[in-house]
Amino acid sequence: MSHTSRLPPGAPAVAWSDPSRQAAFERWAQAIAAQHGIDWPTLVPASADASFRRYLRVQTATGSLIVMDAPPPQEDTRPFVHVAGLLAEAGLHAPRVREAELEQGFLLLDDLGSELYLAALQAAQQQGDHRRADELMRDAIAALTRLQLGVDARALPPFDEALLRRELDLFPTWCVAREHGLVWGDAERNAWQRVTDALVASALAQPVVAVHADWMPRNLMVCDDAGGGRNPGVLDFQDAVAGPLTYDMASLLRDAFISWPEEQELDWAVRWWQAARAAGLPVSDDFGECWRALEWMGLQRHLKVLGIFCRLKHRDGKAGYAADLPRFFAYATKVAMRYRPLAPLVKLLEPMSQQSVAAGYTF
Repeated sequence: MSHTSRLPPGAPAVAWSDPSRQAAFERWAQAIAAQHGIDWPTLVPASADASFRRYLRVQTATGSLIVMDAPPPQEDTRPFVHVAGLLAEAGLHAPRVREAELEQGFLLLDDLGSELYLAALQAAQQQGDHRRADELMRDAIAALTRLQLGVDARALPPFDEALLRRELDLFPTWCVAREHGLVWGDAERNAWQRVTDALVASALAQPVVAVHADWMPRNLMVCDDAGGGRNPGVLDFQDAVAGPLTYDMASLLRDAFISWPEEQELDWAVRWWQAARAAGLPVSDDFGECWRALEWMGLQRHLKVLGIFCRLKHRDGKAGYAADLPRFFAYATKVAMRYRPLAPLVKLLEPMSQQSVAAGYTF
C-alpha cells in the first residue's frame, strides 16, 4: 500500500510505500521550509534511477531545488555529500548540498535543470547536428580533465583488484547463467579466467586518478542557458573512486544508451589525450597505447554493465535496461576481436550476442 504526502494540504501526490519514512520526511521538510523559502505544495517527482534513490523537485521563492530520497539501509548519502564537496572545490558544476539529514537519507540540493546530455546528444544525432554534439562532448571532456586534475584521488576509496573482479563476476552470474541459462564447463571458465586476468592487469597498470565511475551522458546535464552555469552539470557521483585514468573516458565514448562511429570516438579520445597531456596528467606519450588501455578498460565496464542490466531485470524487476544488452555485446565483441589476449572472449559471447546482429549492431 502506498501513501501520499500530507505536506501540506493541496500538495501533489508523492507516493510513499512506508508511512514511517513519509512521517520522517515531513518532519524534516517542515523544519527546513522557512530557511529556504520552500513552497512544499509544489513538490513533484523529478526522476529515479537504477538504485533505491529517487529525486523530487520543489519550488522556492528564488527557483527550484531537488530533494534526494535515499532510504537507509539500502542507500548511504554520506559519499554523495563528500564527493559533492570535492567536485565543488575542483570547480566542477555539481549540485550544492543545501541541507543534509544523513541518518534518514534526505538531501536538499541545487537543481541543475531537466535537460540531460543524453537527450541533447540523441537529438543532435538524429538531426545530423554534428556541431552541437561536438560542442557538448568537448565540454564534457574539459570537465573530465578538470575532475582528474583537481580532485585528489587519495580522498576516494580505491578501485582495487577485489572491486574489479567483483564487477566482472556480475557477467557470468547474471548475464550468462540467469539471463541466458548457460552453464560453462572447464574450458569456458578457463577462457574467462584468462581474459579477466588480462583486463584486471591492464586496469591496475594505469595511473590512478579520481574516477567519477559513471561519466556518461545520462549523468551529465545541459546547463548552458542564461544563468544556468557551464556545461556539463554533473550528477550521480557518489560512487567515485581512485582508479584507472581511462575509465571515465571509456564510459563517455561507449555509453549504454547512445553509440558513435569509431572515427568520432577516436577524435574525441585524441582531444582528451591532448588536453590531459597539456594539463600534466600522466597519460601515455603514445596515443595508440592510451587507446588500447581505454578499449580494455571499456570492455571491463561493459561486461560489468551486462551483468548489472540483467540483475536489474531479474532481481529488481527493472526489465527496461535489458533492451540495451545488444549494444554492449556489440561493444564487447568488437574489442575482443581486435586484441589477441582477449580473443577467447569471442566464443563465450557468441551464444548470447546473436541478438545483437538481429538488432542491427555491427562489430
